[in-house]
This record gives sequence, C-alpha cells and structure tokens, in this order.
Amino acid sequence: MFSPIKNTKVYEQVIEQIKQMIADGSLKKGDKLPTERDLVERLQVSRTSIREALRALQIIGLVECRQGEGNYINNELENSLFEPISMMFMLQQSNPIEILEVRRVNEVETARMAAEKITNEELENLKILLKTFNNIKNEEDNSIIDKQFHYEIAKASKNFLLASILNAISSLMDSFIKDARKKILLVEDNFEVLTKQHWDIYEALKNHNPQKAAEAMEKHLDFTAKYYKK
Repeated sequence: MFSPIKNTKVYEQVIEQIKQMIADGSLKKGDKLPTERDLVERLQVSRTSIREALRALQIIGLVECRQGEGNYINNELENSLFEPISMMFMLQQSNPIEILEVRRVNEVETARMAAEKITNEELENLKILLKTFNNIKNEEDNSIIDKQFHYEIAKASKNFLLASILNAISSLMDSFIKDARKKILLVEDNFEVLTKQHWDIYEALKNHNPQKAAEAMEKHLDFTAKYYKK
C-alpha cells in the first residue's frame, strides 16, 4: 500500500507509488483511485503534488478523470500510447516514412502470430469487415474499416503491446499522412487491388498459415507504401 513520501520532486514519487501498485496488482484496469484528500493523508504530501501527479498520469493515458466521479485506472489503455509517441515524432522532426517503416515491422509479425492464434469468432469479424469494405464506396468510411481490419489482426496476435503500438502508429498516420489513401485510389483499379490483398491476408489467416499471412501482409504494405512516398 501507500507509504509516506519525503523527497524532492514529490509528484514523481507519487507517480512511482501508483505505478508500483499497478505492477504488484493492487490496482487494476478500471479501479478507482482514492480521493485527493485520501491521497494527501496517506502519502503525507500537498494536494498540489497529488494533482500534478494525477495530471501527468492523465496526459500519458494511464489515469482517466471522470467528472463528478473521481480518478480511475484507464480501461482503454490501447489508446494511451498515441500522445507520447506523437509528441516524440514531432519533437524529433521525424519523417512520415518512419511511421510506415514501424508499421511494416509491426504488422508483418502480428499477421504471422495471428495466423497461429486467431479464433473462429475473430475470423468471422474480419470477414464482416471485408464484406462491408467491398460494399461501401464512401472513402472516409472505407478508411475507418481498413484501419479496423488491421487492428483486429493485431489483436488476434494476442500481444497487447503490439496491438497498442499499431493503434498509436495508425493514429499517427491519420494525423501526418492524411492524403495517402486518396493518392492510391486516384488509380482506377487500385480499389480492386486493395480488396484482393485484404482477402489474401484473410485467407492465409483462415488457413492458419503464418508464412503466407506474413507474405500477404508484406505485399499489401509494400504496395500502399509506394503511394505514401510519392
């Protein structure tokens, strides 16, 4: 449990104690944190230090503040990587091509892993997404479905961290390479090409063939990368 703090950079010590409680299982996803007053009494620090710590944890997505209810350990942790990675990307003045490179490294391997672990229910969900993708001509809606298709494959790998990284990278792509899909679809036959590539990935997953799944994903990402780089 909590112990009194006597140190400089007090709010950082508060953060460390909360992180430790998560590490040892005392706090879990969705758990409510003690009130600010309780934390002040237990940790023997100022309310300002508590608020600084909670604010920092909110920024990185670990803690969610619910108006009128209090502070909770975030249930949606897969979304918590976007802000820190986005800030690093901007501060380092990175090239958007780096986003593609990270996505390629991530998704080829998650497709390979998903082929071994994917369930019938997850396959059915992917099939529904692909059928919806085929039938909708609105580009904005198709973009959302496309992103969800890739994220569902990452989740099927059963590796939470890989799925979370992909989610953050996909959000970066939305922010920094907004017009890339438009470039792809300017070529008349490319919608059919993308559709076939998605189905090839699905079939490899359905057949639980890790090598074919990785190859199909790599081929798909290599195709789309050509247009992102133009």
